[in-house]
Amino acid sequence: MNYDSIYFIGIGGIGMSNLARYFLSKGKRVGGYDRTESALTRLLQEEGAFIHYADDVHSIPALFFDNEKTLVVYTPAVPASHAELLFFRKHGYRVIKRAQLLGEITAASDAVCVAGTHGKTTVSSMIAHLLRQSKVDCNAFLGGILKNYRTNLLLSDKSNITVVEADEYDRSFHWLKPWIAVITSADPDHLDIYGTEAAYRESFEKFTSLVRPDGYLVIRKGIPITPHSSETVKIWNYGESEGDFHAENIRIGNGEVLFDLVTPSEVIKDISPGIPVKINIENSVAAAAAALLCGAAPEEIREGIHTFQGASRRFDFHIKTDRIVFIDDYAHHPGELSAAIQSIRAIYPDKKVTAIFQPHLYSRTRDFASAFAESLSLLDDVILLDIYPAREEPIEGVSSHIIFDKITSAEKVLCTKQELPGLLRQKEVEVLVTFGAGDIDRLLPAIEELLRNKYLSEDKSL
Repeated sequence: MNYDSIYFIGIGGIGMSNLARYFLSKGKRVGGYDRTESALTRLLQEEGAFIHYADDVHSIPALFFDNEKTLVVYTPAVPASHAELLFFRKHGYRVIKRAQLLGEITAASDAVCVAGTHGKTTVSSMIAHLLRQSKVDCNAFLGGILKNYRTNLLLSDKSNITVVEADEYDRSFHWLKPWIAVITSADPDHLDIYGTEAAYRESFEKFTSLVRPDGYLVIRKGIPITPHSSETVKIWNYGESEGDFHAENIRIGNGEVLFDLVTPSEVIKDISPGIPVKINIENSVAAAAAALLCGAAPEEIREGIHTFQGASRRFDFHIKTDRIVFIDDYAHHPGELSAAIQSIRAIYPDKKVTAIFQPHLYSRTRDFASAFAESLSLLDDVILLDIYPAREEPIEGVSSHIIFDKITSAEKVLCTKQELPGLLRQKEVEVLVTFGAGDIDRLLPAIEELLRNKYLSEDKSL
């Protein structure tokens, strides 16, 4: 890529930051804007990126003022009225979306692209780990910080395989050219972009048509989409207990999960996920299918699934004791919430499960209020926060109340972020989970400290 400088508008996003890291590793000048400072932006600055937090053309470093040597990359979450975006477009810079850049980077590699309304971060991260610790190895651009490596970017000088999280928002995944495509789910979402559930699913069908003629499509059994792949593409399905790839002899208990993996050619016995939650049985099956197609050996699959520590904010255990359990999860769609809650209940069937949920986006809350309420009603106790707006302006009549009023749990309360600490001091909890894709993660340190002081004050090392 013939640019000396890469400027990112929205550089602090999880998907933008791995691209920024990639270009830093290539010796390029990297800079950009983000709305707020975060742990990710601070790390990027330590690695050499120039970052500022005001939408102000005068804040752009002079290093990026050559429109022939600077590529500008933006995330679709950035509004069209953004002053810096308008400046770069007006002055003849090449301005492209993040997904287009990712597509260009991965086009020359054997891309393993994982798509889905939910599950894609965990499955893509697991595939990356399975390949990384095998003889195959890989590069990876991930949608979460992979705990095994403490990064969302993996680079290899011996592998041509690149694992990518394929984001369906704004049809971003249509820029990719998969060798192996994995689809974990296609529950309707982002209706502010797609308009209808049918259009959303059609977008996934378009994604299946992009698989290389010599490639593979691995799709969860039962997903209501019709593949449009080339006739030469080999299609496999998977599931927890059915499909070409599936689990059998599942054993859950004593804080462990064990299962045997059935593949079209063999059975890999006694697989034990490193994160022993029920949903990770199906996630492991999907990841193993892709890794086996890439050439990983059965014994490498067994070891890799067992040593996988997960991505941050995906079933992230902050406290795990007999007295108190504290889990954080990124779930922000009704389907994700249901799967996560059911997995937690399978591990802790005799404990009270309390969740703090921060809805993400006014439009998603409006479109799925009843489904959110149904999922949250699987809990014993619900603490519902205000909506995190992200890129949206408020919608009249849409608030957390439209979810809250339909929740049937025995205990439920509406709460602001400011009121939350006081509420938690009063409540008795056994298993506490935080859910959401907004800024709820910024509350985690305070919540953890509060729980440790309240329940584990005699042993802070737990």
